Amino acid sequence: MKTDFTDEKQRQRAPSKRSLETRARILDAAERLFAERGFEGASIRDIAREAGVQAGLVTHHGGPKEDLFARIVARRADELSAGRLSALASQRELGPLKLEDVMRCFFEPYLYKAETGGPQWVAYARLIAMISADPHWRPLAARCFDPTANRFIDAICALYPDTPRETIAAGFVYSVSAMLALITSRWRVNALGDPRPDAASHLDELVTFCAAGIDACARK
Repeated sequence: MKTDFTDEKQRQRAPSKRSLETRARILDAAERLFAERGFEGASIRDIAREAGVQAGLVTHHGGPKEDLFARIVARRADELSAGRLSALASQRELGPLKLEDVMRCFFEPYLYKAETGGPQWVAYARLIAMISADPHWRPLAARCFDPTANRFIDAICALYPDTPRETIAAGFVYSVSAMLALITSRWRVNALGDPRPDAASHLDELVTFCAAGIDACARK
């Protein structure tokens, strides 16, 4: 009897389909507005209006504004990390890694998401750039992005055992910045003479560009 009662309570507490849809709509709206206006520029009231809900529902599903921002960043981080680490593991099975292999495994999952996952993934790139530029978000970056970044830095360090880790880490950060610039500022690339409409078509040259930079610094 006790077990049945417990199971019944758990079923009652499980969020409904409508509740889950409302939560997703709120998080998507918050993601878009934070990406467009920055953390300070997007209010809970603005997010509620964008999502078509009462302001109280935004707090109910996302918590205070800073918690909401952290929740938005975290919800895509795991999916992105899994794609990158899976690509790296698969590449290892094919033989010894090259620097270009490591960079491709890091870049390609996001470029694919940016092209196939809808505009929210482009907005997410702007949030990552925002976090990277503001030390206030250091704990959030450490939790959501550093474990995966360090796995890739480790893989590159193994290719350059005589190079200080800080040199590799700096080159990796430059490379992440290049990827984010490609995703968020593709219009600028187009305006300067490159008519290609999608970020994925730039993958090969992005890999070549970033790998060449890291290699040059590592061999100094």
